[in-house]
Amino acid sequence: MPTLLRLVKLVDALSDRFAAVAQWAVLAACLISAGNAAVRYGLDLSSNAWLEIQWYLFAACVMLGAAQVLRRNEHVRVDVFYGRLSGRGKVLVDLLGLVFFLMPVMLLMLWLSVPLFLQMLATQEMSSNVGGLIRWPVMLMLPLGFALLLLQGAAEIVKRIAWLMHRHEMDTHYDRPLQ
Repeated sequence: MPTLLRLVKLVDALSDRFAAVAQWAVLAACLISAGNAAVRYGLDLSSNAWLEIQWYLFAACVMLGAAQVLRRNEHVRVDVFYGRLSGRGKVLVDLLGLVFFLMPVMLLMLWLSVPLFLQMLATQEMSSNVGGLIRWPVMLMLPLGFALLLLQGAAEIVKRIAWLMHRHEMDTHYDRPLQ
């Protein structure tokens, strides 16, 4: 278990690094969006590349930041009973969700997205829009994001098992989101 918990720390650090990239992608997308709007309405100039880079950055935001959201326990839940459960009950529900839902879905999504990425990389597929960008960089976000979520999901499973075995401390407090 100590070796697994050391690996968990490495996975957490990896999620932190990619979350930092996601944060910069948010800023870049906002600046590009504002600049594009100013140039389009102020100078009557526009480019599909500027529009496409915004959604490329949004893809980076979502896919590279998702593992950090899971790590910080801020992911979306169906909160029917969860908030009323004890710490042990919450950990067991999380564990079941991670093992039977997150991990199989991430494996499937990884299995489906890698061939798409490889095909776009091999063919150097371009956007069909005039002035559009090459597509493989944005397609890379899918397998990369799913792989990060798969790794973080495995780390979260280890954390919960270690918590149940009294070998790892973690906060099981849950605040129901404001509705």
